[in-house]
Amino acid sequence: MKTQARTWILLLVLAVGLGCSGDRVEDTEGDVILTVSDFDGLAVQVSVGAVAGNYTIGTLTISNVPKNPRRATSGLMDVEIRTYEVTYARVGGGTQTPTTLVRDVLGLAPINGTVTYTNLPLMGLEQLDNPPLSDLLVENGGFDRETNSQRITLTLTITFFGRTIGGDRVATEPVAFTAEFVP
Repeated sequence: MKTQARTWILLLVLAVGLGCSGDRVEDTEGDVILTVSDFDGLAVQVSVGAVAGNYTIGTLTISNVPKNPRRATSGLMDVEIRTYEVTYARVGGGTQTPTTLVRDVLGLAPINGTVTYTNLPLMGLEQLDNPPLSDLLVENGGFDRETNSQRITLTLTITFFGRTIGGDRVATEPVAFTAEFVP
């Protein structure tokens, strides 16, 4: 009886193990994983007075790979990138943050391929011309009224959203950058 119970348990363990077969698990609807795979040209210190309406990143590349690379792929797994959002969090004091930036963006990330964006805005006038960043403008005193500092350090977190050609909603994992804003 004990041998038979051990055999059933062993078979159950093997069945569960074989059923997993190395599939990658991600929290998206589709059979693909979108990732920000490369970026370049990000200023880590920014003069609010010198930024001409937009704070941008030089280049940013998104990769589209299948969740399970051993399964067949098709054009239905290509992803139309539709929007992105940037949120902001204070680092080192202060509570006031810029409003979230949400922008439409067009791009197609083919399965096992990439899409690259150039000079993508991480901030626009709605973030730069309002507190707390507008406090750093010389004409507004040149210091953060909340902390009395001439520097505001922010973590910018960017996420891209899209749909596979097959209709599944997908998004990148949020990617964070830190930048210091000065007068």
